[in-house]
Amino acid sequence: MPRHSFVQIQKITNVKGRIDYISSHARQENLYAVYDTAPLKFWNMLAKESQREFLKSGTEGKCIEARELIIALPESYVNFEPDWVLKTFTDSFKETHGVECVAALHHNKKKTNYHIHLIFSERTMLEEPDIKIASRNMFYDEHGKHVRTKKELLDEQGNMRSGCTIIAKGEVYEKRLFSNKISHFKSDVFLENEKKRYTDLINLYIKNPLEQLKVFDKSGVYLPMKKIGKNNPKAADIIADNQARKEWNQAVDVALVEGVPEADIKEIKKVEISKKVGQSIAVNGRNPGLFLQIIMRAKVILMNLLSKQKLPPQPKITVDITEFRKMQGIKQDLDKQVRIIRHIEEKELPDLLQQSGNLKGIFKSKERKEVERQIEIAQNRVSDLKSYLAKAVTRYGYKNIQSFIKVYGQCEKEVQQYQKELEEWKENNGLKQPKPESIRDKLRRYEQEAKEKNLAVLYLPTQKKEKHRNER
Repeated sequence: MPRHSFVQIQKITNVKGRIDYISSHARQENLYAVYDTAPLKFWNMLAKESQREFLKSGTEGKCIEARELIIALPESYVNFEPDWVLKTFTDSFKETHGVECVAALHHNKKKTNYHIHLIFSERTMLEEPDIKIASRNMFYDEHGKHVRTKKELLDEQGNMRSGCTIIAKGEVYEKRLFSNKISHFKSDVFLENEKKRYTDLINLYIKNPLEQLKVFDKSGVYLPMKKIGKNNPKAADIIADNQARKEWNQAVDVALVEGVPEADIKEIKKVEISKKVGQSIAVNGRNPGLFLQIIMRAKVILMNLLSKQKLPPQPKITVDITEFRKMQGIKQDLDKQVRIIRHIEEKELPDLLQQSGNLKGIFKSKERKEVERQIEIAQNRVSDLKSYLAKAVTRYGYKNIQSFIKVYGQCEKEVQQYQKELEEWKENNGLKQPKPESIRDKLRRYEQEAKEKNLAVLYLPTQKKEKHRNER
C-alpha cells in the first residue's frame, strides 16, 4: 500500500504553555527550527481575551485558546534546510486562512518521525479595538458574570463578596482586540481540505513519484492504520486494532487479485464495518474488543464471497505488447500466490488443526508439539504470502494491488477490443487465414469418408457393385 499523509488537529487550552513546550530546546531533544508570524505578546493577549470570552459565555469545560496541526513529513525532507521547510509550510497556512501562526520542526526521540507542530489562532486581530463604555454602573460577580444590581454582589452581612467588581458609569467595561472565532476551523471539512492541501505541498518537493504521499480515501476498500503516539496508555489496544485492520486490508488484496469487484468490497465494508461500528459506539461506546469482532466478521463475509466468485477464463493474448506481457506475468504470479494461500488456509491448516485435536494425553505431547510447530509454520507462510502480494506490485512501480488491478483490467479490455477489431478487419477484407487442420482431424476425416464410401456401395445395383469391385 502507498504511504499516506498524516495531518492531525488538536485543541489547545493553554496556548502560552504549548508554545513554550514545542519551541524549547530544553524540553525537545530534536528541535530544528522555530518560526512565528506574530510576537509572543499577540499570543498572551489572545489567551487573555479567549479566557474572558469563555468565562462570559458560562460554558462548562475548558477554554479553547487556539488549535494545532501536526503534519508528518517524509524522511527525505531532512535534506532540505529546516528553516525553509518550516517557513514554507507556516506561511502557506497564513496565506490561505489569514490567521497568525507559530510552528516548530521536530524529530521524535528515535528520529523516525519528522514532523511540524503548527499552532494557529482561531481569531483575527481587529484593525481597531472594540471599546465599550459603561452608560451606567456595571456589576460583575466573582465568576466574572454580569449581574443587574449591586445587591447581588453582597454577602449576608451586606459586604461585597471577594472577587466581585463594579465598573463606574463612563468607564471602559469591555475592550475587545480580536474577532469572534472562525467557526470553519471546527469543521471536519477544514481538516480534510488541509490534508489534501498539505499533501499536495509535500509532494511538490518530492521528485520520485513512487515516494509521493496520498490522502487516505475513507470511501475506498481499505481501512486506515492508527498512529500510536508517545506514552499512549492505549498503545496495546491500538496495536491489536491495527493488526485487525492489516488482516482486512490483506484480505481485500486477495479479493482484488481474484477478481472481486471493488463495488462489492466497498459494500461489505460499508454495511459490515462502517454501519456496525457506528451502531456499536452508539450502544456500547468505544470498545476495542467489539471493533475487532466486527472486523473479523466482515473479513469472514469477504472470504465467503471470494469462495463463491467464479472468474471467466483468462484470454490468451497473441498481440505482441511488451508491457502487457510483463503485467500478465505479475498477474499470474499473484494468482499463484493466492492459490497457495487458499490451499494452506482451506486444506493444510484444517488438517493440521484436526491432527492437533486428535493428539490428546501426556504420551502424545511430543507429536502434538510437532503438529503445533507445523501449524505455526503454515500460519507464518500465509502471513508472509499475503504481505508479498502488495510488495509484488510495488516493486514494479504500482502503488498497491488496487491500482495494479485497475490498470491491468483496463489494458486487458483494450487488448481484447483490439483482437476483436483485428479479426473483423481481416474477415471483412478477406485476409483471415483458415485454421490449419491437425493430423488427428485429417485422419478422422479420411476415416469418415471411407465409411461413407463403403456404405454407399451396399446400396448400389449388382452390376454396378461388380464394376466398382473391378475398379478397386
